[in-house]
Amino acid sequence: MPEAIAKLNYFRMSPRKVRMVAKIIKGLPVNYAERQLMFYNKKAAKALLKLLKSAIANAKNKGYDSKDLYVEKIVVNEGPHLLKRFYPKARGRVGRILKRMSHIEICLGKIENMPLRKKEQKNKQDSQKLITQTS
Repeated sequence: MPEAIAKLNYFRMSPRKVRMVAKIIKGLPVNYAERQLMFYNKKAAKALLKLLKSAIANAKNKGYDSKDLYVEKIVVNEGPHLLKRFYPKARGRVGRILKRMSHIEICLGKIENMPLRKKEQKNKQDSQKLITQTS
């Protein structure tokens, strides 16, 4: 269950470009994610940083400390193509230009509920095997 959620709708950028930046911060603690976005040189990073700060503020209003949170889920969906443009092509035909939009949603969760990565799971299983073999 997410502790805090923030949404940004109708962001005027292609979802493909936004997802590229969103992948970087997924699963990171909030303070590391914030630092990553501050120094990432993409237009989407600025919007995601603002959205992340909004999610942190939502969590603080609920009584959570920002040190105990991580980026649980970040979803970038395609918005409507409200801005449609056309350009002329050969033989009187028309080429379409779709100005794409994105809907972004960030969910923050508690670090205690954070799932282990594959390497950490394997190390934990190996250590449990050693404990059972020695006893």
